[in-house]
Parts: sequence; C-alpha cells; structure tokens
Amino acid sequence: MRGVNRGAAARERVPTPSFPDADAVVRAGHPARPEDAVDILLVNPPAPDGGIWIRSQHRVGRRSREGMIWPQVSLAQMAALFPDYRVEVVDAIALRMDWAAFERLLEEKRPRYYVTQVTAPTLRNDMVGAFLARSMGATTIAFGTHVTAIPRETMRAFPSLDYCLRGEPELALRELVDTLDKSQTPNSKFQISNLRAEELWPGVEAEFAERLHRLFTGADPEWVPAWVNLEPETCDLKPIKGLVWRGGDEVVVKDEVVVNPDRPFIRNLDDLPLPRHELLPLDKYRAPLVRGNYAFVVTSRGCPGNCQFCIKHVSYGRSVRFRSPENILAELEMLVGLGVRDVHMYADLFTISREQVVGLCELILERGLRLRWTCNSRVDFVDPEMLRLMRRAGCWMISWGIESGSEEVLRHARKGITLERVEQALRWSREAGIRNWGYFIIGLPGETEETIRETIRFAKRLPIHLALFHIAAPYPGSPLFFEVVEQGWFRPGTRWEQVDMDCSTVLDYPDLRAEELERWAQRAFRSWAFRPGPALTYLGMLLRSPSLWRPALEIGLESLGWAAGK
Repeated sequence: MRGVNRGAAARERVPTPSFPDADAVVRAGHPARPEDAVDILLVNPPAPDGGIWIRSQHRVGRRSREGMIWPQVSLAQMAALFPDYRVEVVDAIALRMDWAAFERLLEEKRPRYYVTQVTAPTLRNDMVGAFLARSMGATTIAFGTHVTAIPRETMRAFPSLDYCLRGEPELALRELVDTLDKSQTPNSKFQISNLRAEELWPGVEAEFAERLHRLFTGADPEWVPAWVNLEPETCDLKPIKGLVWRGGDEVVVKDEVVVNPDRPFIRNLDDLPLPRHELLPLDKYRAPLVRGNYAFVVTSRGCPGNCQFCIKHVSYGRSVRFRSPENILAELEMLVGLGVRDVHMYADLFTISREQVVGLCELILERGLRLRWTCNSRVDFVDPEMLRLMRRAGCWMISWGIESGSEEVLRHARKGITLERVEQALRWSREAGIRNWGYFIIGLPGETEETIRETIRFAKRLPIHLALFHIAAPYPGSPLFFEVVEQGWFRPGTRWEQVDMDCSTVLDYPDLRAEELERWAQRAFRSWAFRPGPALTYLGMLLRSPSLWRPALEIGLESLGWAAGK
C-alpha cells in the first residue's frame, strides 16, 4: 500500500460531540499554597511606564510632577485592622517594580484576598493587577474615589473584580473578609443579643476585639455582624454596608451588580489602630527637599470647604472628624522608632481644628520630639500665633491651595477665599519662618486668557518658595465633574485615563481648548520659575542640604521638560 493516498477514500463523519473534561484533574493538581503565602495583599500596583503614579484619597494621577512618591498610608491603615491574618503591603510604585516582577511576586505570595486602590487616570492599568490575582485564585477587592463614584459601571466593565468598597474602606473590608471566611464554618448557635466582642473575633486579643466592636457600633449603633447566624454553606452579603458585589440568588439576577446601602462614617478616629507603617518601604518615599525616610500621618478626615473641583468630598462627603493630639503623637513616636524624621501631616485640611493643631504642637515640644514636618492649609484657617507655634514644633513648609489669581474664578469654584486673605496668610507664614508652597489650577470654569495672566501675576508677587500649576480635572463624583457633563465641556472621546491634573486636560471650553489650557499651564510655570528669586531660593536650599542634590536635579529636569512641553 506504499504510496497510496488515504484521503482518496475519506468519508464525512458527524458523531455526537464528546469533548475531554480535564477540569477536575487540573483542579486536583493545583499546587498547595507556598509557606510564605499571605492572606491579604494590599497593593499599590505598578505603572507601565516606570513613572511615579499617584493613588490616594486626596490626589490621583499618572505623573508626580514634583517627583514626590506618595506613602501608602491608607494601605498601612487597612492592614492594621487584621492582626489575626497574614498581611503584606506591596507598593510597586515606590519599589519601581515592573509588571513582570509584580506577576512573579503574586505567584510567590498567592494571596487569598487582593486589595487595590483604583483611580480614574490609572483605571485600566489597575485592573491588570486584579486580573492576574484572580487568575491565581485570589478574591479581588477595589476601593478608592473612582469605585465610590462609579461602582456599577466599574464592576460591569471589569469581570475580574469581585468586590468594590465605597467610601471609607476599612470597616467594609474587615466585615467582608470576616463574612467570607466565617461562611465556610458558620456558627449559628450564638444569639445576636448574647454575642460579645471576643466571640465575634475569637482570633484576636480581647482588647483588639473590643476596639473593632467600638469601631463598628460607634459608626452604626444598629450594626449586626453579617456573618452571625449564617445558614450552612451560605454567604449573605446584603447586610455589609458600603459593599458592591455581584448577586446570584432568587432575588437578584445572576451577576447583576448590587450596591448595598452606604456605610456610616467612622465617628471616633482614635478607635482606629495605628497604621502599620513598618509594612511600607519607608526608605523609598521622597518629597521635595526631604532627606531620609519619609511618611504620611493622617490627622483628620473631611473638610468644611466647598471647593467644586475637589476629589476629597467623594469619599468623605461633608464629614469633619479629627484625631486627638495624643493619638497623633503616639503615631509620630512610633515613626521615630522606625527611623523616620520627616513627616507630612496628611489631611484634607490639617489646620481644620486650631485646638488640635495647638495641642499637637505643644505635645511635640513637651516630649522633645525632633521632627521636620510639612502640612497643607487653607489661608482662612491660620493665624500668626498658631503659625509661630507650628514652626517651633518642627513645621518647615505649608502647601496652600491658592488655585487662581482671579476673584471671579475663585467665586465660581466656591473656594471661599479672597486674594487679600491669601497674601496675608502667606506673609504670616513667611514671618513665622515657614516656607510656602503654592498650588494653582489652570482651567477652572470661567477661566479666560486674562484670568490666567492674573494668576501668573499674582503667583509672582506672593512669597512662595515652590509652586505647582495643575490643570483642572473633572474627577468622577466631584461637583466639577457634573458641571462639565451638564455643560458639554468634556472633550469628545474622553477616556478615564485622560482625566489627570498632572499630564493633560480633557476640558474643551468654547473659548479655551484643551491644547490651549495645557500650553497656558506650562507657560505659567515657566513664568514663575524662570526668575532670579525662585532660582536663588532653590539653589540656597540645595546648598544647605547636599544630600538632596541628585533627587532635586531629577525633579528639576522633569519639571523643566514638562514646562517645555516635552
């Protein structure tokens, strides 16, 4: 039969399909989780371009133009609520970790829960991490301003995301993990009225269990643990306030996105355990003119301001809550023990409570705590006496939200300040021996070429040591976002990744197009920076701190490149 073509006698065959099923074999062959596997991995994922991306409750972006690497204190705070779990924090931005290294790390750690912050300008990139983690068996959880404002569409667009946490994430995350884990071994013999804190969290010390109980019931006096009295092999997630999830029972259409009722705000911030700063790469964080290890300390949550462009209100609404000076001091002393001597008081508005600020400064002086620290402030929340005390206690620079040199633009943005008050506050600060960092925004509603020129002239006459000119960004959920939508100012074809105050703008006003706003922002920085005063000030600060020369040069070159439009 050599040389015979067997295809010459071929006949069609159409049997009933019977495909091989290897799922069970593969499932049985899954490797055991490694010894160094973690229960919860809290993640600040990589940037695809190796840049310094910013993910926080207060600022988000794909470029840190001032070269600042933002400490992930929110991840450290969430980690502190899980002393009974194996928890790690991975800050891939600070570690300059690329996606290949990050994927290898996920293989090594094999987390059961993968928790990540999600922002508009980093959205698709952030979801790469969720996809990888879920492919390795992790339950994926997102939090942050983007999923708070856009929970349903985010979940629908990214099937690899299992859950979202709206608003303050700490308590929702703790209750979700407790419910998912305890649903595997439900204990229904306890009655709700008889449950004590140590019975709710048997894996933690009694004192910490009481702390958790205070946090939950203090925020919501009617709180009932979602995991109590679960039926065998069930997991009812409907009672978990602040949770967004995919339904699948007779009431909810399978895979329909369910948004549970909002979770009330934590009332007493002192009840939160101190953030686990030791899990962060403290030696990798940096800020302009800062030497050595660096950290953020959250002193309060919320702001009474009504700024239309602000992203802070998305997660915290109009709430205003602050920690006691004693509680903040305990965290500062812990950081000193970790080798940190430079701190930023990270708050929506650090000077929100004069009593708190004065009390903290007095405690720092009484304890002889040697710290250099910075903070932010509004110009209408300071006075000369308080500023002098802040300087004595170690404050060396204040970031001021000035925004515009046009009274009309400030009124439209509901900033609630006057140019006269700006000049007064910055003069008081300089007289107290504190440096001033001015933040400005080009392109707020009502902006014209003339109001931009007013802002440039105003910035030049202020006693400012550093200045940053952002471009207005209508972040989802902010009042500015809804105004831009209503007026049709979004540039056609806008993607979430383009809503970024540091890189570009998506705003197309009738008389000022996006490209024009970008050019004006660059021009504003050039006009302010390329003068003898700022140059000499910067050079003088560097001469006093030779160790800062290299990072300062990198930041300077990056800023000059941006200003030149590169």
